[in-house]
Amino acid sequence: MAAPRQGARLSVNVDHVATLRQARKSRYPDPVEAARIAEEAGATGITVHLRVDRRHIQDSDVERLRAAVRGKLNLEMSSAEDMVRIALQIKPDQVTLVPERPEEVTTEGGLNLLFYGRRIADVAERLAADGIAVSLFIDPDPSQLEAIARLAGRGVTGFEINTDAYSRAEEPAATESELRQVAQAVEQGRTAGFHAYAGHGLRTDNVGAIAALSGMEELNIGHFIVGRAVIVGMEEAVREMLAAMAK
Repeated sequence: MAAPRQGARLSVNVDHVATLRQARKSRYPDPVEAARIAEEAGATGITVHLRVDRRHIQDSDVERLRAAVRGKLNLEMSSAEDMVRIALQIKPDQVTLVPERPEEVTTEGGLNLLFYGRRIADVAERLAADGIAVSLFIDPDPSQLEAIARLAGRGVTGFEINTDAYSRAEEPAATESELRQVAQAVEQGRTAGFHAYAGHGLRTDNVGAIAALSGMEELNIGHFIVGRAVIVGMEEAVREMLAAMAK
């Protein structure tokens, strides 16, 4: 099943395939094999987060993915110097800079460009000089979009809107409010000349509205797909997500 020709593309995050593997420090399941199946099922890209603590994805995984992924390889990472060196060595198609704290279960919130804009700009310029596209993971906050606009020409080419608040909303009014914030952020960022992506907490029952937003180019989805794959297999999980995105 091919990805929809129009609308948002799907990049599958295979971090939690590695989480399952690392639970027993075994050789399986293999995130590279999962990536291959996801692409065959219609995903146009693969995303992995190489954390400083290496709790799931390992350096060798990224190296093997670089050799195996046929579509876009998106490497999520912090702006720590050792991460920058790894990215410059492996050369993924895109780096998405994200905040990272050792005690967090998963990424909590977007980058604070108001405080760390100078460091982010420095890292982005170094990555871009080596031919790597750079995206920033940010909350749908107008002040953060204003800050990213000031990074035009500094190596940043795109932004990924954090959809956590949207995904957590339970009441219809709250969901609509969060969706409007995401839509406004996408419009604000695209007006400034950046590519628009989104991700965090998206599921088959809530992804459609995000995928349908004007200007939305790509969704990065991992936890739900991997969780579903435990039940129905990676191929079917990806196909289900693509169908939900296309509705």
